[in-house]
Amino acid sequence: MTRHSGEHPRMGVLDVCPFIPVKNASMEECVSCGNRFGERLAEELHVPVYLYGEAARKENRRSLPSIRAGEYEALPEKLKKLEWAPDFGPSTFVPTWGATVTGARKFLIAYNVNLLSTKEQAHRIALDIREQGRAKDQPGRLKKVQGIGWYLDEASLAQVSTNLLDFEETALHTVYEEICREAEELNLPVVGSQIVGLIPLKAVLDCAEFYMQRDNLFILEEEHKVRLVVSRLGLDSLGPFVPKERIIEYMVEGAEQGERLASLPLQQFIRSVGARTAAPGGGSVSAAVAAMGAALGSMVGQMTYGKRQFERLDGVMRRLIPPFHHAMNELIAMVDADSTAFSSYMTALKLPKNTAEEIKRDIMRRISCRPDRGRREAAMQEGLKRAVRVPLSLAERVSVLWPSLKEMVLYGNLACKSDLQVAAKALETAVFGAYYNVVINLKDIKDESFKNEVSTWSWRDMALRENTL
Repeated sequence: MTRHSGEHPRMGVLDVCPFIPVKNASMEECVSCGNRFGERLAEELHVPVYLYGEAARKENRRSLPSIRAGEYEALPEKLKKLEWAPDFGPSTFVPTWGATVTGARKFLIAYNVNLLSTKEQAHRIALDIREQGRAKDQPGRLKKVQGIGWYLDEASLAQVSTNLLDFEETALHTVYEEICREAEELNLPVVGSQIVGLIPLKAVLDCAEFYMQRDNLFILEEEHKVRLVVSRLGLDSLGPFVPKERIIEYMVEGAEQGERLASLPLQQFIRSVGARTAAPGGGSVSAAVAAMGAALGSMVGQMTYGKRQFERLDGVMRRLIPPFHHAMNELIAMVDADSTAFSSYMTALKLPKNTAEEIKRDIMRRISCRPDRGRREAAMQEGLKRAVRVPLSLAERVSVLWPSLKEMVLYGNLACKSDLQVAAKALETAVFGAYYNVVINLKDIKDESFKNEVSTWSWRDMALRENTL
């Protein structure tokens, strides 16, 4: 560290280690992880550690640039000041380490826009767009955006390097378009951009939606939307942008792919249904049938759209196809959701009626050790509720397709009439299956308010289905 130099701000060997809720985790859990990690790091390595973001204990430490101000070189004097005492570890300078920042935050997107310019010109744009701006009385334009300009020697170009602290507050395309506008005013060419590290799928799809709306594009497939964003932003300008390696959901999905029913070949899925196991069963089959019904609706729309003889209907098809296409993808996911819900109930059934810990606790409290079914019963009831919610969601998802299906019958390619008839029966069968999956599980649920709410909804949904057909 004593000899390290470079463009990127830093204050230690392990500069920052954030915990981020990506999937099945809350911000509170990430805050807890940050605290535990920081405490252990300080105890084991005897180095100063600061908490930031949602884990910050002081308001002036929520921002990483605020803590990192002055960087590594300022630490010897900074650590002597009481207001900059670390949250964990010694208030002494460790030359071989520096200091570490940890905590919890939302997903940060490290995003750089390439310019054929000088470092100073790139930094000028960064100062104008970043939230911090140039000074307190000269704030920047984009909320939750950090920015700096630098020169990339290996690529012979400058970059406006940004961190998007909350891409739902300021979107990826907003940053790109704003930098393009600034560059145009300075007569500077923009030559693509770069994602550093990983990016959430939603950020990419939000960007695709912007360009689709702006340019009146009709794109259905997620893969094509990603390709549009790569093209519009020039994300492959400094090297290949491989979605499976750069979009975090695709990486997680790739690791879980072999465990999903929906990923099985059709023949294997059918055989798994026919095996001597309780799951996958009627719920997963209902979801698969519903997905195929929605897929047929999408197919008929696409067999109509873009053909010269139906050109007058392109606008109608642009409106009718997406509901089926989106429903198809959501219903595919329910194939696994139903099986998972059933498995959670079966897991609860296998719980011991009283655990060793509970017995020990009862003994310590001098209470007789009669079986305590509380934990097991609660888990069973929650498992049953999950087993009801999934088919309810399926029926609800299908019910909104009926108006679109009726319109598709009126405007769709007549050569596909039989496909729409199969679609209608597939969707009807799926709701039929979902309904009876609700009924069989509902009878064992003890929460009367839940049962009454579900019973009313189920019958109303069935009536809607029958009247529509």
